[in-house]
Amino acid sequence: MRGLIQRVRSASVTVAHPPSADGGRREEVVGEIGPGLCVLVGVTHDDDEAGARALAGKIWNLRVFDDADGVMNLSAADTGRELMVVSQFTLYGDTRKGRRPSYVAAARPEVAEPLVEAVVEELRALGATVATGRFRTDMAVALVNDGPVTLLVET
Repeated sequence: MRGLIQRVRSASVTVAHPPSADGGRREEVVGEIGPGLCVLVGVTHDDDEAGARALAGKIWNLRVFDDADGVMNLSAADTGRELMVVSQFTLYGDTRKGRRPSYVAAARPEVAEPLVEAVVEELRALGATVATGRFRTDMAVALVNDGPVTLLVET
């Protein structure tokens, strides 16, 4: 399981709905946070709930926020910062050959969805305020990087 973690000043996820009868396209903000972490989560074939819990613990306790001395020494757990978790199968895209990524290492949606949800549930159990995207939809993720600080975490 992979988590691409970005420290953000703010982040939101908007989903597009199918055109209505009058042809209009409707969009809906399904999640947004203020200062915190935006986490893109990718799932591969051998991932399980134990890995989901481990990833959640790593995210919650990762020391990426500044302390009073300006040193990245505080975690979301320490600061109460919000989290946004968005499923991202392309984190398992393989670009070593050719120009078209291969996604064979990414778990199928029916496998990935419950594991991403397990990450969210564990984060909430740890005390986090968590916003999410919506699985299997066309999502637009908007964020303002803070730093920027971007880290790849794997379990």
